[in-house]
This record gives sequence, C-alpha cells and structure tokens, in this order.
Amino acid sequence: MSRFQHHIFICTNRRASDDSRGSCAGRDSEKVLIAFKQGLVKHKLSGKVRSNSSGCLDNCSRGPSVVIYPDGVWYGAVKPEDVEEIIVEHLLNDRPVERLRIAAFSAQS
Repeated sequence: MSRFQHHIFICTNRRASDDSRGSCAGRDSEKVLIAFKQGLVKHKLSGKVRSNSSGCLDNCSRGPSVVIYPDGVWYGAVKPEDVEEIIVEHLLNDRPVERLRIAAFSAQS
C-alpha cells in the first residue's frame, strides 16, 4: 500500500524562450508548485498527499501541466490561484475540476 493517498506532479520543465511549444516553467509553474505545497499544509494534507516537481509531461503548449495519481487526472493552464480549488474539490471532495482538465497527451506538444 502506498504511503500517500495522492501524488501531484507539477511540470517545471524549462525550454528556450524561442521554442514554439513554450514551457511550463515559462508560465510560472514554480509558483503553482509552491501553491500546492502551501495548500497541502493549510488543509492538513501533508503526509497524505505529496506534491512534486516534474520534468516534461508532454503538454507543453497547455502548461503549466499537473497530473494527480492514482486518479490519472490531468490539468492544464493551471495558475497559482487555481490550486485551492483543485485541493478542495479534487483532493478533499473527490470531484475533479472539469474546467482545467485536459487529455493526457496533446498532439501539439
């Protein structure tokens, strides 16, 4: 059995500024990562849910990308201000945030 109920992976991959796909780091994914870490503490989920920085998740054009396991739910264009909603709705109430959901892989990556 896993130590954590959920694992959250936040892409913090950085590409050159002239790359047509862009990158999650270029869209403030580090701030999203910090917001998740702070939100998990706020909601007393530390030890139950783990948030990690991730390399490229192959959704560059739709970043910052976030994936939550074991649910396999992918989110795109996540902003720091979206994190509270993801924590409350998805992690605490088991209702993924549909407005941010994306397919696992984009042909545009």
